[in-house]
Amino acid sequence: MLRLRADMLRRLREFFHQGGFLEVETPILSADTVVDRHIDPFSLSLARDRRLWLQTSPEFAMKRLLATSDSPGAIYQVSRVFRQDELGPLHNPEFTLVEWYRLHDTLDDGMKWTSDLCEAMLGRGPARRISYAEAFRQYVGLDPHTAPIGELMAAARAQSSQPPQSLSIEDRDGWLDWLLVERVQPRLGVDCPAILFDYPASQAALARVRHDNPPVAERFELYVSGIELANGYHELLDAEELRRRNALVNAQRQADGKPPLPEQSRLLAAMDAGLPPAVGVALGFDRLVMLAAKAASIGEVMAFTFDRA
Repeated sequence: MLRLRADMLRRLREFFHQGGFLEVETPILSADTVVDRHIDPFSLSLARDRRLWLQTSPEFAMKRLLATSDSPGAIYQVSRVFRQDELGPLHNPEFTLVEWYRLHDTLDDGMKWTSDLCEAMLGRGPARRISYAEAFRQYVGLDPHTAPIGELMAAARAQSSQPPQSLSIEDRDGWLDWLLVERVQPRLGVDCPAILFDYPASQAALARVRHDNPPVAERFELYVSGIELANGYHELLDAEELRRRNALVNAQRQADGKPPLPEQSRLLAAMDAGLPPAVGVALGFDRLVMLAAKAASIGEVMAFTFDRA
């Protein structure tokens, strides 16, 4: 497994090198952290009440590099990242994330590059694209953008596995996420890799929103054998919109009983100065190796899992 992992890492770096990407390194400990409703970072308290965060993704620092006047234009990183309360067949609190950004790519460019990388690493053919709306119509039988929340709840409760009682009747995205995991995701990427794209605008995270009818987030995810492998954004450029989203996510976190995360960051300053258009993607390297090895869990392709660290 270690030999396979090393060989895949070598081939991955060669793929990016041939594509004109520059490998970069950014801090693992930072004053900033991604503000996400469902991702909980580890923190380290220093003297004088200063707190640093173990990075859940190198996203903020990599975007700051893109915003420099002499930006290399296409960058990637193989980074160790950390997330609390994530342990299981597909999760480890410390794992390896491959993240890349290329200036001036369109959403279509980003999906094609991600498909090409997956094909080069796994040899399972190009990814089939399916919109979030079409996937829900096929596998759930409703339109996720327009269906009343009562229909989402009824579809969820028709499953043999029942949604958690903590899922609020007002939490539309929570019901959509549950249906995605239970009804849609297992059917994606079975015959060939699949890219799910055009998520609900309320799930944009750090992606821009395209004002269709209804509006959709220019976000996509890569699935192989029912496993989420990568998450990509046509990147948000509006610093004021990110400030608004950070405040909203922190309100959701507090409603969930979680502590808020820092809303101000050096990324916001870089965006105020001018972040060029780009597409960014993060891919779970351990899951990639797991799929190549036909292993049942990422623990089989790691030298040391969390319980043996």
